[in-house]
Amino acid sequence: VQLQASGGGLVQAGGSLRLSCAASGRAFSRYAMGWFRQAPGKGRDFVAAISWSGRTTYYTDSVKGRFTISRDNAKNAVYLQMNSLKPEDTAVYYCAANWGNPDTDDYVYDYWGQGTLVTVSS
Repeated sequence: VQLQASGGGLVQAGGSLRLSCAASGRAFSRYAMGWFRQAPGKGRDFVAAISWSGRTTYYTDSVKGRFTISRDNAKNAVYLQMNSLKPEDTAVYYCAANWGNPDTDDYVYDYWGQGTLVTVSS
């Protein structure tokens, strides 16, 4: 599976962005998907994850109520809708695929996209 993240950019605090992750390869619909982020000078952190069916989602506490993860298996894509953005959301965002259950730990994910930069100005 190859992943391509897009949709990042510069936005003012309070604004919105929608990240997309396009997947190539077979059996995308059987992978759980996750979004992670890495702020400048920091480690990679979990943001959100979704099961292969889309019925189960997880979020880190800091984005609950603001971000929504979704997927369209017919289009081999997963999305992260980000609303009410804050400067602390500034990071490179990565999508990842896991042949298994959605997880908050990055080491279980098998495939990673290249990342897309989100910058939130105050």
